[in-house]
Amino acid sequence: MKLKTNTKEIDIEICDTFFKRFLGFMFQRKVITTGKYFPNCNSIHTFFMFQGIDLVFCDASGNIVKRYENFQKMKILLPVRGACCVYELPLNTVKDLKNETKLTFIKD
Repeated sequence: MKLKTNTKEIDIEICDTFFKRFLGFMFQRKVITTGKYFPNCNSIHTFFMFQGIDLVFCDASGNIVKRYENFQKMKILLPVRGACCVYELPLNTVKDLKNETKLTFIKD
């Protein structure tokens, strides 16, 4: 799947199993160029990650509730009110996004 933002299309892996949700981008040393989608999630941590990421929290309709640019490694982000899913994205992805923008998936 791909995620379409205002300016980019990003390959997305859906993390819908325990192992995928647990692992995320932990222990990945190469530069992150794809994204991960975590349904039914409203908080994250970046322990055991080697680089920062961009984060987007969306509501049930896919509208952006909150976004974080360059969220650093070894941090905890407490639950975001109104969010029901999280996108972990490569750096510099959320620059052009605004809150309440709707994100859409494109099937390959």
